[in-house]
Amino acid sequence: MPTFLPRAVAALVVSVCLLPAGHAALFEDGEARRAILEMRQRVDSLQQSQQRAGDEVRKLGEENAQLRRSLLDLQTQIETLRVEQSKLRGQNEQLLRDSAELQRRQKDIAQGVDERLRQFEPVKVSLDGQEFQADPAEKRDYEAALAVFRTGKFADAGAAFAGFLRQYPRSGFAPSARFWLGNAQYAVRDYKEAISNFKQMLAEAPGHPRAPEAALSIANCQIELKDTRTARKTLEDLVRAYPQSEAAVAAKERLLRLK
Repeated sequence: MPTFLPRAVAALVVSVCLLPAGHAALFEDGEARRAILEMRQRVDSLQQSQQRAGDEVRKLGEENAQLRRSLLDLQTQIETLRVEQSKLRGQNEQLLRDSAELQRRQKDIAQGVDERLRQFEPVKVSLDGQEFQADPAEKRDYEAALAVFRTGKFADAGAAFAGFLRQYPRSGFAPSARFWLGNAQYAVRDYKEAISNFKQMLAEAPGHPRAPEAALSIANCQIELKDTRTARKTLEDLVRAYPQSEAAVAAKERLLRLK
């Protein structure tokens, strides 16, 4: 705290003490007391003013310190909010990426489900001049057996077609499968089984486009078995039943050779 007030009081006292004796005598006791009281009042007033000024200074210092703390707290809060905002922005970006990935996976799953369902949905098939609905598995197995036949592995092809007919006895592929089964058996010289399958095909699907060929194949098997008489009758029946077919033309030629 400043010390100029005590020094001023001391100087005033010294100045009074140093007055010449003649002048001091001029003061009466009452005037001296009044002068002392006024001086004390002035000193007290100065001290109070100084104290108030000191209090104001301290108050301003405290307010300044509080303001600095408030500013620091505000700056800390702003920085915290900035960090939280950055985290939220990162989380939002991650959520967007996760959402996009989830949508992509859902789309892939939906496509996979659709593809699997399509594997079981009937498909339209056009075969040997006929159209029908078949399961994809039927179509796949029939085409696989036919592919084996075309490689010349007739025994394997016969087994494949026989298995197909056991698994899909009412399939739209059945007449064609039985026709190729008979041909596979003919190729391995199993003529009796071939005749049996050709006849069964004719009994189940007499109007099938390959029925005339099946009848001609029966006659060929009978010829291989040296059953000429039965073969001739089979050829004659073929000509009567399917007179406009290419098989009927071939049957007439065979009949000429058999006479």
